[in-house]
Amino acid sequence: QLASAAGGLPVMLFLFGALGMLWADVSWHARLGGLDGFVRLLTVPLLMAQFSTTDGGRRVLLGFLASCVVLLIASYVVAAFPHIHERPPGNDGVPVKSYIVQSLEFTMCAAVLAHLAWTKAAARQWVYAAAIGALALAFLADIFFVVTGRTTLVVIPVLVIVYGFWRNGWKGLVLAGTAGAAIAAVVWFASPYLRERVGSIYSETEVYEHSDTKITSAGLRLEFWKKSIRFIASAPILGHGTGSITEEFDRTVQGQEGARGAQSGNPHNQTFTVGIQLGLLGIALLWAMWIAQLLSFRGAGVVAWAGLVAVTANIVGSLFNSFIFDFTEGWIYIVGVGVAAGLMQRQERRETKE
Repeated sequence: QLASAAGGLPVMLFLFGALGMLWADVSWHARLGGLDGFVRLLTVPLLMAQFSTTDGGRRVLLGFLASCVVLLIASYVVAAFPHIHERPPGNDGVPVKSYIVQSLEFTMCAAVLAHLAWTKAAARQWVYAAAIGALALAFLADIFFVVTGRTTLVVIPVLVIVYGFWRNGWKGLVLAGTAGAAIAAVVWFASPYLRERVGSIYSETEVYEHSDTKITSAGLRLEFWKKSIRFIASAPILGHGTGSITEEFDRTVQGQEGARGAQSGNPHNQTFTVGIQLGLLGIALLWAMWIAQLLSFRGAGVVAWAGLVAVTANIVGSLFNSFIFDFTEGWIYIVGVGVAAGLMQRQERRETKE
C-alpha cells in the first residue's frame, strides 16, 4: 500500500509534518500539537490494506449510510419540535455535532444514493429507483430547507459536475451542469432559508470591509486568508515549521480589533494550514495526495463513486475549512478514502483473476 500513490503520499505528508517540527520556532508542546492533524493520515494505507482483502468495507459504507438515515430522522424531529433539544443559534435541526458536519454527511449520502437511483432506473428496477431517489431527496431537502453549511452549497454543484464528467466525459459534464443549474434555480426560489444563507455572505463581507470592530464568519475567513498568504510568502519553501500557526497569528493581532484582532490556530483553508507550516513543498505534497486519490477512483461502480465523493467533498470543503485537520470531517475523509480504495483494489484483483 505504501508503494501506491493513494496510500504512500498520505504517509509522506505525515513524515514531512514530523520533520517540520525541527525548524519550528515554538515550544515542543506546540510542535507536537501541530502534528496531531497529520497523524490520522497514517490510517489511510492501513484501511486500504484491511479492506483490499475483505468485503467488510461494504458494511462500513452501509453502516455510515444507516447512521446518517437515523440522523436525518432526528434532524427533522428536532426541527419540527425545537423545544425538545435546544441548540446554539444556527444549529436548529442539528441533533448532534454541528451544521457543517451534518450537511457534509447528508451531501455525501445524497450524492451516492442519486447514483444508485440512476443505476436502478437504467436497469428498469423502478421501485428500487423510486425508494432510493426519495431518500436522496430527503437528505437534500434537509440541506436546502432545514439547516446547511455554506461550504456544502459549494460542494453540491461541484459534485454534480464531477458526476457528469465521471459518467460521460465532457458531454456528461455539460448535461450535468445544465440540469444542475435548472434544479438550483427551482430550489433557490422555493427556499427562503437558502437565499438567506447565501445572501449573508455578501452582508458579512460588507461588514468586514467597513467595520473595524464587528466580527463575522466571512470576515474572519477573509482576514485569516490574507494573513496566511503573507505568512507563506515570508517562508515560502519549507514554511515556519509544524505547530507554528498560532504563533504566527499571535504576532499580527497586537493592538488590532474586530476580525483583524482575532486570534486563531486555524486559517480555515487546508492548503494554507499546510503551507504556513511546510511551505510550497508541503502544499505540493498535499495536492499530489488529493490528485492521486481522485485518479484511483476513475473506475465504474458505486464504490468508485463513493470514493470520488469523499475526496471531492474534502478538497472543496478544504477551500473554506481545514477539513483534514478538523476532527470529524477529517475522519470522514480518511475512512471514506481508505475503505473505498481498499474495496477498489479488491474489485480489480477479482476482475484480473476472471
